[in-house]
Amino acid sequence: MCTRKSGLFLAPAYPATQVIDPTGAGDSFAGGFMGYLAATGKTDSRTLKIAAAYGTVVASFTIADFSLKGLTGANRAVIDERLAELRTLTRF
Repeated sequence: MCTRKSGLFLAPAYPATQVIDPTGAGDSFAGGFMGYLAATGKTDSRTLKIAAAYGTVVASFTIADFSLKGLTGANRAVIDERLAELRTLTRF
């Protein structure tokens, strides 16, 4: 992501330990990203960075199993746990 005000922002993927099927990871990323933006109602630079982090975290559940199985165990609490882990690895 690159903006005039904040410059370049690189959002790393969540460091998944198990990758079974990447099908749907991009859609899941988009869902996490857009879901966070919809929940906050903001589109400022800081919010976009956090939304990108949520996107990569949600996608990490998708790749951990086939079809929707990886997402069925995901809830806000476990998503926020992974987001906290991701925060220890990068700044946003």
